[in-house]
Amino acid sequence: MSLLRSSVQLSILAVTFALAATACGSSSTAPTTPAADVTISIVGVNAAQSFSPNPTTMKVGQSVAFKNNDTIAHDATQDAAKFNTGTLGAGATSAAIAMPTAGTFTYHCSIHPGMIGTITVQ
Repeated sequence: MSLLRSSVQLSILAVTFALAATACGSSSTAPTTPAADVTISIVGVNAAQSFSPNPTTMKVGQSVAFKNNDTIAHDATQDAAKFNTGTLGAGATSAAIAMPTAGTFTYHCSIHPGMIGTITVQ
């Protein structure tokens, strides 16, 4: 019985030490991702109403992110392959995508190709 008690006490001591070491760890922090200037919401599989706002207008040099507010996975893929958010699960937001040149950029969800949108960069 005392061997079991010693093992339990040793386990508790090890966990306590690990938690203390974590709390006293390095002062460095993980890098933060800059926020996008414009966020487009993915609202569901509904053709041109799948993204909001759509169309979207922004200025040269601004960035855009896509937030999946639907319950299933989506992405945003520019038709000429200039950007692709990768698959975004429910509630996820893409990294900011820089829009350095003027123009009209059409995009879609490659998982659900009927979902379409347009960004105009002025």
